[in-house]
Amino acid sequence: MENILKNIESPDDLRAVPVADLPQLAAEIRKLIIETVSKTGGHLASSLGVVELTIALHYVFATPRDLLVWDVGHQAYAHKILTGRMEHFSSLRQAGGLSGFPKRSESEYDAFGVGHSSTSISAALGMALAAEQMHRRLRSVAIIGDASMSAGIAFEALNHAGALDRDLIVVLNDNEMSISPNVGAMSAYLNRILTGSTVNRLRHDVKSVLTNIPKVGESFFKMVKRAEESFKGFVIPVGTIFEDLGFQYVGPLPGHDLEALIETFENVSHLDGPVLVHVVTKKGKGYVPAEVDPTRFHGVGKFDIASGRKITSEKPAPPSYTSVFGKTLVKLAAMDERVVGITAAMPAGTGIEILAEKFPDRVYDVGIAEQHGVTLAAGMASQGLHPFVAIYSTFMQRAFDQVIHDVALQNLSLTLCLDRAGVVGEDGPTHHGTFDISYLRMIPNMIIMAPKDENELQQMLFSSLQYSAPSAIRYPRGNGLGVEMESEFQEIKPGSWEILRTGGDAVLLAVGSCVVSAMAAAEDLALNEKIECQVLNCRFVKPFDEELLETTLKNFKQVFTFEENVSCGGFGSGVLEFMAARKIWTTRVTVTGLPDNFIQHAAPKQLHADLKLDAAGIKETVLQGLRSS
Repeated sequence: MENILKNIESPDDLRAVPVADLPQLAAEIRKLIIETVSKTGGHLASSLGVVELTIALHYVFATPRDLLVWDVGHQAYAHKILTGRMEHFSSLRQAGGLSGFPKRSESEYDAFGVGHSSTSISAALGMALAAEQMHRRLRSVAIIGDASMSAGIAFEALNHAGALDRDLIVVLNDNEMSISPNVGAMSAYLNRILTGSTVNRLRHDVKSVLTNIPKVGESFFKMVKRAEESFKGFVIPVGTIFEDLGFQYVGPLPGHDLEALIETFENVSHLDGPVLVHVVTKKGKGYVPAEVDPTRFHGVGKFDIASGRKITSEKPAPPSYTSVFGKTLVKLAAMDERVVGITAAMPAGTGIEILAEKFPDRVYDVGIAEQHGVTLAAGMASQGLHPFVAIYSTFMQRAFDQVIHDVALQNLSLTLCLDRAGVVGEDGPTHHGTFDISYLRMIPNMIIMAPKDENELQQMLFSSLQYSAPSAIRYPRGNGLGVEMESEFQEIKPGSWEILRTGGDAVLLAVGSCVVSAMAAAEDLALNEKIECQVLNCRFVKPFDEELLETTLKNFKQVFTFEENVSCGGFGSGVLEFMAARKIWTTRVTVTGLPDNFIQHAAPKQLHADLKLDAAGIKETVLQGLRSS
């Protein structure tokens, strides 16, 4: 049979395809996604699960006039393919190529930029209200996963949308619930009946007649409405909560039945007010390894399609920072009964699952609810436990107020473990952890650490357990350096830096992941330029090692700071503030951090080179600084 996908350059072309041929198109899209992601890495299981749903949405709704808002957005690969980007799909997540997430600047079909979860309903409601105010006719559709519905913002948006009673369609993509064939068939039949034009005209007419009966009309209508809801609730009870929030509930629908999806969306598109369509899909659909293990194929690197195995180099890699974190937490939990672990829907990604295997009763996965996770930890800490809260740096931004008000203000002893700090690579600007030093450094009582290697990470985790104040440890994505791991824990005194290399020509103050690059640059400068640089591991961003810093600033005329965080408000800014406070005016400080813009996606090695935070870039910065002095 002729390839259908090659002839589709836009949703207009899609709408010309007969419904009977759409399953073939779905198979062709899946094949392209699997082949591409096996080479580029990416979010595979979630994107495979929504292929039919994506086809149906673009088939029914007049995109881009009608607005599709994808929650999180890592499931939008089929959406990209169907909206004119198939030719460039091989560039997915590559430098200069397609983003792994919807991006407004990339396509008019990307109605809203996303990357963090649970924002779609709020955004889609905002779009619907704007369209109404500006007298535009369009439909606004939010597509949100069941995991994203655990976040408070999603229910805040549902509550507001139900109260406003405006036209809005929310598609709940449920990829966890199993649905039996009988229930699915009955549900699909009921949805066709309940969303069809005849029933809805009848519903409207009944409401009009009953509510106009003096005194008792409104009560009669409510009784009829409850009877309808009770019947639906008997067959599909999950809809009750959405009905109570003011939504008309439709579902659950079999999410891979294109005819059922298209017919239901066509019916729903004519309904007034807020509607929630519950669609049941299977993660990894169409690729057996992803169906069997959707968690592993949620975000995956390059892999062999035939076996599903990750493609790795033959040389064994050092342990990842994430695994070191998890294994260290197990040791600490065995030593100290106060230790508990908390994560926000990322037990595997953060390494908390390692602790859960050994101490399941001491691990709490709060779902996509970072604010709740931090305040939950604060409550535990107030009663003597010591929670380790493992959340990616970029997602901890969502709990900023809780860190200030519930943790730091009360000076509670717990540890915020910020995985993926710094640039993370192909996931791009929504996932880079580039602001945590800046947003934490301003908060009183906070201790902020960044390890130079994986051994120092384990020592910082142990040390934080000894501190009587809240602490945060930021560490990068990926593998460690392969250093020797000390067998005994040793407490690191808060605010203590270490001199790793001596020299008299300049001093390099490096934080976290920049330390190894600064050391390599210093060795290169000494060997090839006869320039001797002192290197300090500034492992505490707060508090500073004030005695060592003041001595350093007074002894060196050229000081260079390096951090994988935005320069604005970061470690280097702190050094300049310290100089101003101590009235040290004779030293020149060159601050190198991340620029005042959002960093796009590329391989981490390339990003470090472009940002001049690798050894070559640090060497170049030092040479330029010394030559211009």
